[in-house]
Amino acid sequence: MDAAESGGSAAAAAAAAAVVDSLSDSFRRVPPAAVPPLLDCILASTGTPSSSLLNSLLDSFDDLTKDVIKDGENMDSEASNYVASLVCALCHLLKKRGVTHDVLRSYVWRVFIPLMKTVHAFDCEIQNQIGDLFFEVVTETSAWRVVEVTLVPFLLRSIGLSIGMSQKPGSHGVEWRTCSIHDDYNVTNSVIEDEKKLSCFGSLTLTLSCHILAQLLNAALQNAQASAKSEMKLENKYYEEKFTGALLYDLCNVAEQLLLLSSEHRSCAILLLLPIIFKAFLTCSCLKITVHGEICVLSRRLFSEKIWKCCRTLFFLGYLERRDAYRVLSLYVSFSACTEKSGHGDTEHGDKEFDVRGEKEFWDEMKRGLVDKEGFLRKQSLHILKIALGTNKEDRNCSGGLDKKSCDKQSDTRSLTKREQWAVKEARSLGVGKECNLSESLPDSRWKWEAFLLLYEMLEEYGTHLVEAAWNHQVSLLLHFCGSHYNSGNSGNEATGCNVVSGEFSNWLSVLWERGFSHDNPQVRCLIMESFLGIEWENYGSCAKALPESFVLGPFMQGLNDPVHHKNFGLKGAYSSVAIEGAAKFLYQYTGHLNVRTQVEFLRNVSSLAKQQSFGRAGLMALSECIASVARRIVVGDRCKSECPENGSLDKFQVEHSEEDLPHSDGADILDVLKYVIESCKRHFNPNYRLQVCGKILEAAASVVCSGAVPLEMLLHFISTLPREFIDIGGPLHMKIKEWLLGSPRTEILDSLLDFPRRFINSCHPLGTMFTCDDEELAAWEYEARRWAMVLFLVANDENQLEPVLMFIKTHGIDICNQSNNSNWLALKYLILLLSLVLELQVLLGKTDEFCSNFGKKSTPVPLDTVGALNNRYTLEKHRKFLCLFLSILEDLVAYANMSCSIFWSSCEVADMDLPGSVRGKLGGPSQRRLSSSITSLVLQAITSVKAVASISLWCAQMRTEASLNICFDFLWDFLRKTLSASACNSKTGAELYIAACEALSSALRTLVSAFSPLILNIIWRKDLTHAPLSEEEQLLDSLVITFLHKINAVLALGFLTRTRRAVLINWKWRCLESTLSLPYHACKDGVQVRGREFFFSDDALRQILVDLVESLENAAEDSVLPMLRSLRLVLGLCASSRLDSVFSPSVGVDTQMMWQLVRSSWLLHVSCNKRRVAAISALLSSVLHPSLFKDESMHVTESGCGPLKWFVEMVLEEGTKSPRTIRLAALHLTGVWLSNPTTLKYYMKELKLLSLHGSVAFDEDFESEMTDNNDAKLEVSLLAKSPDAELTEAFINTELYARVSVAVLFCKLADLAEKVGSTEENADCHAALDAGKLFLLELLDAVVNEKDLAKELYKKYSAIHRRKIRSWQMICVLTRFVSQDIVGQVTGSLHICLYRNNLPAVRQYLETFAINVYLKFPSLVREQLVPILRDHNARPQALSSYVFIAANILLHTSNDVRLRHLEDLLPPIIPLLTSHHHSLRGFTQLLVYKVLQKLFPPAGHGASEYVPLEKKCLEDLQEYLTNNHDCARLRSSMEGYLDAYDPKVSATPSGIFVNRVEELEFECVPVSLMEQVLGFLNDVRGDLRCSMAKDLVAIKNESLRIDEDSNHQEVSCSTNNELFLGQPPGDVLTNFQKKFTLAKHEKEDPLVSSFLGLDEMNKLLSEMEQEDHLVNHMFRTRIETMDKIRASRQNIILVASLLDRIPNLAGLARTCEVFKASGLAVADANIIRDKQFQLISVTAEKWVPIIEVPVRSLTGFLDKKKREGFYILGLEQTANSVPLDQYAFPTNTVLVLGREKEGIPVDIIHILDACIEIPQLGVVRSLNVHVSGAIALWEYTRQQRSK
Repeated sequence: MDAAESGGSAAAAAAAAAVVDSLSDSFRRVPPAAVPPLLDCILASTGTPSSSLLNSLLDSFDDLTKDVIKDGENMDSEASNYVASLVCALCHLLKKRGVTHDVLRSYVWRVFIPLMKTVHAFDCEIQNQIGDLFFEVVTETSAWRVVEVTLVPFLLRSIGLSIGMSQKPGSHGVEWRTCSIHDDYNVTNSVIEDEKKLSCFGSLTLTLSCHILAQLLNAALQNAQASAKSEMKLENKYYEEKFTGALLYDLCNVAEQLLLLSSEHRSCAILLLLPIIFKAFLTCSCLKITVHGEICVLSRRLFSEKIWKCCRTLFFLGYLERRDAYRVLSLYVSFSACTEKSGHGDTEHGDKEFDVRGEKEFWDEMKRGLVDKEGFLRKQSLHILKIALGTNKEDRNCSGGLDKKSCDKQSDTRSLTKREQWAVKEARSLGVGKECNLSESLPDSRWKWEAFLLLYEMLEEYGTHLVEAAWNHQVSLLLHFCGSHYNSGNSGNEATGCNVVSGEFSNWLSVLWERGFSHDNPQVRCLIMESFLGIEWENYGSCAKALPESFVLGPFMQGLNDPVHHKNFGLKGAYSSVAIEGAAKFLYQYTGHLNVRTQVEFLRNVSSLAKQQSFGRAGLMALSECIASVARRIVVGDRCKSECPENGSLDKFQVEHSEEDLPHSDGADILDVLKYVIESCKRHFNPNYRLQVCGKILEAAASVVCSGAVPLEMLLHFISTLPREFIDIGGPLHMKIKEWLLGSPRTEILDSLLDFPRRFINSCHPLGTMFTCDDEELAAWEYEARRWAMVLFLVANDENQLEPVLMFIKTHGIDICNQSNNSNWLALKYLILLLSLVLELQVLLGKTDEFCSNFGKKSTPVPLDTVGALNNRYTLEKHRKFLCLFLSILEDLVAYANMSCSIFWSSCEVADMDLPGSVRGKLGGPSQRRLSSSITSLVLQAITSVKAVASISLWCAQMRTEASLNICFDFLWDFLRKTLSASACNSKTGAELYIAACEALSSALRTLVSAFSPLILNIIWRKDLTHAPLSEEEQLLDSLVITFLHKINAVLALGFLTRTRRAVLINWKWRCLESTLSLPYHACKDGVQVRGREFFFSDDALRQILVDLVESLENAAEDSVLPMLRSLRLVLGLCASSRLDSVFSPSVGVDTQMMWQLVRSSWLLHVSCNKRRVAAISALLSSVLHPSLFKDESMHVTESGCGPLKWFVEMVLEEGTKSPRTIRLAALHLTGVWLSNPTTLKYYMKELKLLSLHGSVAFDEDFESEMTDNNDAKLEVSLLAKSPDAELTEAFINTELYARVSVAVLFCKLADLAEKVGSTEENADCHAALDAGKLFLLELLDAVVNEKDLAKELYKKYSAIHRRKIRSWQMICVLTRFVSQDIVGQVTGSLHICLYRNNLPAVRQYLETFAINVYLKFPSLVREQLVPILRDHNARPQALSSYVFIAANILLHTSNDVRLRHLEDLLPPIIPLLTSHHHSLRGFTQLLVYKVLQKLFPPAGHGASEYVPLEKKCLEDLQEYLTNNHDCARLRSSMEGYLDAYDPKVSATPSGIFVNRVEELEFECVPVSLMEQVLGFLNDVRGDLRCSMAKDLVAIKNESLRIDEDSNHQEVSCSTNNELFLGQPPGDVLTNFQKKFTLAKHEKEDPLVSSFLGLDEMNKLLSEMEQEDHLVNHMFRTRIETMDKIRASRQNIILVASLLDRIPNLAGLARTCEVFKASGLAVADANIIRDKQFQLISVTAEKWVPIIEVPVRSLTGFLDKKKREGFYILGLEQTANSVPLDQYAFPTNTVLVLGREKEGIPVDIIHILDACIEIPQLGVVRSLNVHVSGAIALWEYTRQQRSK
């Protein structure tokens, strides 16, 4: 029996194996759908058990697929079909009865998992098919327990490995819920082995695992829904529910884990797991499952809370995490909406359902998302918000508005403008913004959310026209709603979740405004800002109060920083705009709703914005205006009693707290943040701008802060931030700041100032302690003392108020030498205090002298407060008292300085260990003294003491005191000699002490030089020359300067100093030398003569200084640049003054070789500087290009090439092409030295041309700022060579015009010099000037004729070529005066070539001016050259127009002796041009001929009876016609006296060329030419002319050309004929057309008959005429019919492209119109068809399609006209009412308007349109190129017309 069974099994297995072999081929040929029937047939026919066949297929699965599935190779379609058929066969067999769970488990391990893993990388479709087939098997066989045991743990393990690898690299996965139910099954050993085998096989990818689990859960849910409708065993249903709950629990945990991991993990959770989880929770809100033996509850509420928690975590991690959080929220709210609709909103256990809309953080995040910079987040936020609010298209159409009746009622009671009516129409089409009567109760407040969403979509999606039309109206409705319902609750119909935000709807309005402020389109940003600032906020107080402060301080203030809101800002000195004024008004209203404490905090926050972000010019001005406005609104202290807000009332809280003053801490904080605003304004250039900002900030400080209620230190800091020029005597803010300081209780601040010296001196160290300080502390003390001194003199109005300070100074000054060593800090701080007073007095003295000198000039206004200060007795008394004080303590100060300076000559040593920690071991970085702290303190005391003595001595000398200052000057000179005679420095400490001595010496030398007088000269003779007389060649200061140089160089050569300390010593070296070298200039200025000596320095000394300078320049530090260059300039100046005959003599040593070394070293020095400072550039130019060096021609050119100076000029100008300030300063200096040395100009033609054609950045802000604030910059610029015409060039110093203006002025002055040739004043410079002018003129003419760019005829207006042409001819006009007889032929030849070329009118006017001046100068050339050209009837109209203008102006401006000859030559060829076919030439000639006739042919009296010649009579009649003709009069009136004002000679001067600047329309200083004015006039009337011409053509076409066939004309009797020819012909016989004929010779009769034709001859003649008329009529009608056919073949559509300006788009449209035979293409300028680019793209289409010129300003009239003619006016634009292109039926007569490339169709044009059409779009980008859009629309029109 057993043998028989085993034999049967073997036979069945063998039969099954045979079937498998046959099936292998069938699977390749049979589609998967046919496999189940095929298997059923085989099983039935062969009798093979299905289980045997299944086992055979499983055993042979690897063999069956090994040739099909290969690692790393994609499967083709045949292989995919094979695998699908094989899996279909297996799954079909698994459904058969008798299949055990072990077989299913085997299928999972052997087939499903390996196959899914392999196929996943190739074909997702077959992967889904495999999964669906298997899950269908599981569903039909109820094998959920098998899947739970096998597949689910494996997939969870794969996910766990992915998570574990990302978190814990060493772990093997994360343990999920597991269900071990192996005991319920009889598990075979083979299955266990398979599991162990596959557990080592690996895992699936994260994406595949999540995908299969999602498929599995979806199959379980579908089966649960199906089983609910059918009868199923309770046992199976129980297991299904258990499996579904367990799997859902696992997936919820997996999703929660994945959301907090990487982007890949989150994507799997969002795309694969969350959708199916949310779907599962739709049917069941709560589940109970067993986890590790414990019962757990899985609820929808709990999972929702976890998801929300994950989203909150992701919000703040980064952009990618935030984006994924929004995707999760989008799924969640969609699921919540479905839950509400399905009615499963409540949980089964009565728990309250979690709703994220009840979380305030959710709405806050939506607000942030709506204004995010990323478009994806904004779209997601909008989508989530729509779902959360429950708004959709159906709701939008039916909810939230009143019925039509109430809307109509309200519309009747409110009058709307046309634009408002259109806005209402547009808004209603969107379903929002109905005209609601706000006084009535609204049935539903959901409309506000609909309005909000649609306004937001309007910003995101729609064009600017809808925003412009509908925004204000809709926002005003929302504001009305918020104002009237601010405190009301929600209506019952409001969307769920809105109750969280209904009370703060103004916050949501701020979201709209914030989005508008940051919109990509600047036009939209302007519209939203104008709308916001245009709101009357006083009428919406509750809304203003509800606006969040974060919105005001953030987006609103950032929006004000946008330049697009301030279009006219800065024009004509007006630093304001409508936006700034509106912002100040809004903040005034907004601040009024805050209490006093909050107002102060708000003011502080607004002011601190300057610290947090960078503001532009307009933005910073807006910020300062807003700060001032907020400060005006704040009520503090006594201001409440005297001031009230504009509405006359105060808030209750303000009244209650009005008696409280601002706390000290608040006032100090406010001043601290206001200080940053002032600091920010210093970055901007214009002093008027900075004055306005500082004035507003000072106004705010004075409004809120009491000057006496804040700490003195903070007050001093704030005041010192204000620019000195504003608050000093005569400054515009001087009186304002004095009023603020004196407005508080006066004794408070004055007492603090008077007590400052005591606190300042005693606040350092207690007595008995060791005192140390460094340079940083010293600088801080000096700055503090300077601030105090400045404010002290501002507050003290009476000399008696300064008595405590004077007494304090005197007391401590007398005892200064008695201070012990432990209290040296007292003396140091006393000296600092003393220095601050002296320096402030020097500033006041300088201001006094400046204003005194200005007061003597009538043209200089002086403020009244300044006049009072100058004449005030207090000022004089104050200076007298301080003078007495200083003289009384001077002796003690000198004694103390002598004692302190002993440290310089000491021989102390400092070890490295004794150095401060901040200095020890440093070789680079910030330079610090390498001395111990104690020695540093002593050194600083000594330096300060010398500075104090020097400063006081200088001030006393400036006060012209009669007291002797011998003691001071003796000390300073002795200190100089001690420094020079000190022993050599043999250590690092000695070198450091020598650096300190040089620092002090710099102050001493500056005083000795500035106060140089006979007294100081006597000191020099007495102390230096008594014992050591000078040799014959030695000069007074030779020994001093040579010794100083040797001493410094010796210290540098020792090598004790680090690199940074060497740079410091070199800096002091050249500062001292600069002061020493300037001594002769001060002596000369004061008239001090050296006894027995001619100079202060000998040639040898100067040579040594020069050599040292040249050697040091190349490696100089940046701080030493100015002193070295100034020293170089002084040395060269002294060389020139000592050797006037030959500055470059060998004795001085400035030869070409040295000059080459000098220029190269100077250039390297300049290039090594990191910043191009004005002072450094100016010093470089004035020193290297010293006027004395320019006289030697060997410096400009040598035998081998260019000389050193020319090379240097070339390098400077080459850099100037990149640096605007360099080339402007170079132009200033070079034109000055060239004018002084005209013989050198011939070497610089290339450079002159570069300067003439140069154009750069129009304005250099830093340049103006440096010239305003930097005294060094002012001084160095003033020392440059003077401009030939400073009054003219000064206005252009900081513009791109300056270089060529300077060159033009140079040649204007050279022309004056050249005109002296041949006179008694003639010299070599005159000839050089003439030659240079002619050479430069020919150079420029050759360039404009032959250079590629300048000779180009086709160029765009305002292009670089256009600018260069204008610059060239402007300069050529200036050079007119250099045209002489020897070059006039060459000049006129080049001129005529350029006149015949195509040039824009802006260029031609300069050619014409130049030509007029040439022919006025050489009148003999008029007949020779001009007359033949005027008689050339084939010349270009443009050239003829220029020659007519030239000829007319020659007639008008020529001298009387040649005028008659010119009139005879020029007027006859001009007259025929009055009939030119070219309208512009004709009109131009009429204008000029009228002017000539008016001036040269005055009208004769009517009473004259003498004979008038025919030609004169003709001219008189012509003049009368031109005078009285209406069109000619209109043309003349539009010119506004241009010809009367035109003077060719003035127009060829620099003032005539460059003064005609118009700030708003500035383009190279080019005025509008006469031709441009004529063309403008003709373009304006062209529309009327064309309309009139069209009417005339219609009349001509309809006019009959045949003779009337009336009976009276058919039969002509003899008598009637006689009457006809002998008498007057009757009116009905005349015709409207002239008939011309000529008789042949043989047809002529005798004289008697010749006058009257006989009857026969007449009949014959009439017959011939009728035949000719018939022929003409036939030809005319044939031509008309042909033209009508051509017109009829065209489509009746006109494309209007007048709003377009890009040539490729216009050319493409022309080509499209020609292809589809459009009736015409309207463009703004018909001249575009001549453009080369247009012609290349259009490929001659413009020749075959009518091009209609319709300027933008005439577009409205053109469309109205076409509408009257029966055309439908359509616009291709996206609007709310636009119709899709494929749904619109085009009328036959259509005008299609295309919008601008970016902005679309303007609102005023949209109002005219009959309809708008749009092209349906499916992609993301919501716009097409305008050419493409027009072509699509034109084809659709053509298609519809063809279908008809």
